[in-house]
Amino acid sequence: MKKFVSLFLALILVLSCAAALADNVKMDTLTFQFVPSKDADVIITGTKNLPDLIKAEMATLGYDIGSVDISVGTSYEATGEAMSAGTIDVGWLPGGTYAIYSQNQEVAVILTATRAGLSNDSENPADWNGEANKTLPTDNQVTFYRSLIYAAPTEKGKALAAKVNAGEKLTWDELNDCNWAVANTSSSAGYIYPTMWLMDNYEGKKISDLSSVITLGYADAFAQAAAEQVDIICCYADGRRDYEAAWNLPTDQADPTGKQGMGREDSIWNELNVIGVTPGIYNDTVAVTTAKDDIYNPEFISALQTALINIINTDEGKEIFSVYSHTGYAIAQDSDYDGARQALTVVK
Repeated sequence: MKKFVSLFLALILVLSCAAALADNVKMDTLTFQFVPSKDADVIITGTKNLPDLIKAEMATLGYDIGSVDISVGTSYEATGEAMSAGTIDVGWLPGGTYAIYSQNQEVAVILTATRAGLSNDSENPADWNGEANKTLPTDNQVTFYRSLIYAAPTEKGKALAAKVNAGEKLTWDELNDCNWAVANTSSSAGYIYPTMWLMDNYEGKKISDLSSVITLGYADAFAQAAAEQVDIICCYADGRRDYEAAWNLPTDQADPTGKQGMGREDSIWNELNVIGVTPGIYNDTVAVTTAKDDIYNPEFISALQTALINIINTDEGKEIFSVYSHTGYAIAQDSDYDGARQALTVVK
């Protein structure tokens, strides 16, 4: 009799689970896209296990998803445009990009990334330079990061670095005489905040006022700096950490993350000197398109927020999102990015 009761209860449990799953909302495909703030191959490789984790988490939260497709946009703007059109459901957008595409409510923020803080947060650029000031991660979780303006190891770049390290102020003419590599205009660290830095220090001058500027992704910018083809690059504050190994590898080799060697002999901390430090930039978003009712609704958003927070709180999740230097996610609201919108207004 006891055996029969046990079997009966087990059957009831199986049927209950089956009924619960049957009640789940069915979705054929959920599309994710990351912006190319890192090499596309590095992002795709690093996030290859994310689809299975998302499907498993969302199933427990009321959503059965057939497939989770992950891609990397060709530019920040391309991801914003795709989300605006509803061809991408969920995007990892920097604050500046989110500010642009949320102005007409084409995308909506659901999470803000937290990340490990750095051992250095000085506003004095000289404090960032040399092996003794090597930037290291800390256990402190922060909701902001900085952009740095770096001088490459060219003749002009070395002259700028020498002045900064001696405590001297650079002139506009010295900066304008250099070849600059910047990111797309919606990039917070690669364009917007460096522009604000120029405006604050050089009587309203902007990147658009410089004589020689090219637009490059971060990987190409570091490679061009190493090849002494550009004098100044702009990047997030832990950029040198990401390219430290590749900086010294032969050009026919790659580091464990796939970054191509750059053939330099001295360390990146000695050769790529900081000459400018921007104010803090609010961290990256996880945002959703507002063009699709099955995505832009409170129930789905709540489930996805929970799923991503649960995933990043696991060891496997931390490893996946380390590709973006994200170590946690916090519930976000649109007003968190009012500062980013103000930055865009200033830049315009």
